[in-house]
Amino acid sequence: MQEQIDLVGDVYQLVVTFLVNYSFQLVGAVLVVIFGLLIGGWVSRLLLRIQERRDVDVTLRQFIASAAKGMVVGMFLIVALSQMGVSITPLIAAIGGLAVGASFAMQGPVSNYGAGLVIILTRMFKVGDTISVQGCAGQVEEISLAITTLRTEDGERIVIPNKQIAGEIHTNSFAFRVVEAQVGIAYSDDPEHAIEVIRAAVLAVDGVTDAPPPQVGINGFGDSSIDLDYRFWVPTDRYFEVKHAANLAVFRAIGTNGLNIPFPQREVQLLNQVA
Repeated sequence: MQEQIDLVGDVYQLVVTFLVNYSFQLVGAVLVVIFGLLIGGWVSRLLLRIQERRDVDVTLRQFIASAAKGMVVGMFLIVALSQMGVSITPLIAAIGGLAVGASFAMQGPVSNYGAGLVIILTRMFKVGDTISVQGCAGQVEEISLAITTLRTEDGERIVIPNKQIAGEIHTNSFAFRVVEAQVGIAYSDDPEHAIEVIRAAVLAVDGVTDAPPPQVGINGFGDSSIDLDYRFWVPTDRYFEVKHAANLAVFRAIGTNGLNIPFPQREVQLLNQVA
């Protein structure tokens, strides 16, 4: 029991000695840190307002404001440590060593952040656009420094690391996607009439845009049919719905307008073998 009392007394004496010797430095350091937090917050809000007036991307302006606040607070923290009599030279050297080690350990995340910054600065695409990249297609729902999130018509959420986008070829069709389909008509049918029938059938489908208008034309000549292509634009969030409705409309229009969809035919000749 006496040993515990002596230990408490020693701790108390140590605390009192520390407060007597370093109280002014401690108070000064705390005030410096508080002042740094206030200045950092003010700088962050100022940068946000300036970037908002200049219509800078939301993700980018938040990143710049946060980075500026961190730098300001960090500088004031160094001043506070100096106020406490702590030598900052070994601390800076240690931070440098940790930064080098962390850079090797975090190559993947850091490259994602760098790619995200490139995407935001170059405005490769924005929220609401429809992109196709790395075999994935969908409407851009969110762009952050690390990832880009796509949303499909089925409600699926696709998360792509930004480094998989920045260095790849991608297609941006904005808020729409193009539907490409093909149908064959008989050689006895009038292709010009068929083109007009298909164009009218596609335009009549709800969801098909008229600007740009649907494109219909001859793609090639098959063994049994004249192959007609038709292309049209639809909203991304209704891609499959409108595509299926348009294909059905084309099929019905061909049948009701005296056109024919041929099927492959083969002529087989049997030759009598001479004994």
